[in-house]
Amino acid sequence: MSRELRGAGECLADDARVAEADAAALAVQKAGERARGAVLYVNLEPCSHYGRTPPCTEALIAAGIAEVHMAMLDPNPLVNGQGRARLEEAGIRTAVGACQAEARELNEAFVTYITAGRPFVTAKFAASLDGKIATRTGESRWISSPDARRRAHELRDTVDAILVGAETIITDDPLLTTRLPDRQGHHPLRVIADSRGRVPLEARVLDPTLPGRTVIAATATLAAEQRAGLSRRGIEILALPADERGRVDLRALLEELGRREVTSLLVEGGGTILEAFFRARLVDRVLAFIAPRIIGGQEAPSAVAGEGVAHLVDAPHLERMRVEVVGGDLLISGYPRWGDAESAQEPAKQLQG
Repeated sequence: MSRELRGAGECLADDARVAEADAAALAVQKAGERARGAVLYVNLEPCSHYGRTPPCTEALIAAGIAEVHMAMLDPNPLVNGQGRARLEEAGIRTAVGACQAEARELNEAFVTYITAGRPFVTAKFAASLDGKIATRTGESRWISSPDARRRAHELRDTVDAILVGAETIITDDPLLTTRLPDRQGHHPLRVIADSRGRVPLEARVLDPTLPGRTVIAATATLAAEQRAGLSRRGIEILALPADERGRVDLRALLEELGRREVTSLLVEGGGTILEAFFRARLVDRVLAFIAPRIIGGQEAPSAVAGEGVAHLVDAPHLERMRVEVVGGDLLISGYPRWGDAESAQEPAKQLQG
């Protein structure tokens, strides 16, 4: 009877945080002689090119693997179909497609990075049941439960970069580090969108002794004095074009992060920057922590600011939605889909018919 091995088939010339051998190669290495004649299950096609690591197809061939089941082919043009072909050329049987939907979700950041050249964007916020992120006096600590806040830090531990707007720094003065009670977390690149140089130089996030790195995404309107002050603190400035509203062009920012091999970005707010990402349709996933409390008030800030959409058809709708209880809060997650008037009217047409 053949033995089964399981490994993650994601081989990156591709992931800025992976610097060791790919999981499929590690699996057969750990199995040793037991790998000979075994069946291997991977979530992504094994790579067949030299990147940061040697091609894992060669490790599988050398180990004597008899059969490889891959959930999906690698969208990277350097690999796409070639890894499978190399295995079959060596006499290894292959199959593709089992658990493909699950694999695409597991590899969503990698797929977005490879196909779009930008990081996968997750918009995350914590709000009251009526959508408020603070009271009218600005009090926001803490809307969410301790368990929800811990989950937020666990999210930071999994991404390459985290982004907030200048208003969040001015209002909350956050550290934007990863703080976990039971282990040392990964500190993602901290990105602050500050087109006009409003972030005070005394902000805690600009402290050069903080673990990890902080960069400021700014436009040409950033004052020379502010530039000099940031440089003295060792803060890198990303000089980017402005959009039609004079703010940092988010597409240009994501392209720059992609060039820096940032594959995943967590946008934590506040409401102005979240509105900008939704307005530009650059949000790939939404994570909303909803606390069971009512804040109310026209002046209390909402999770997504700005004017909002004029017509419901323009509001993104979450697909593949999941609801989870985290402490005393709900975590609602999903993938936004933007519709159009014609598609929205189609169900009404069917009912009328």
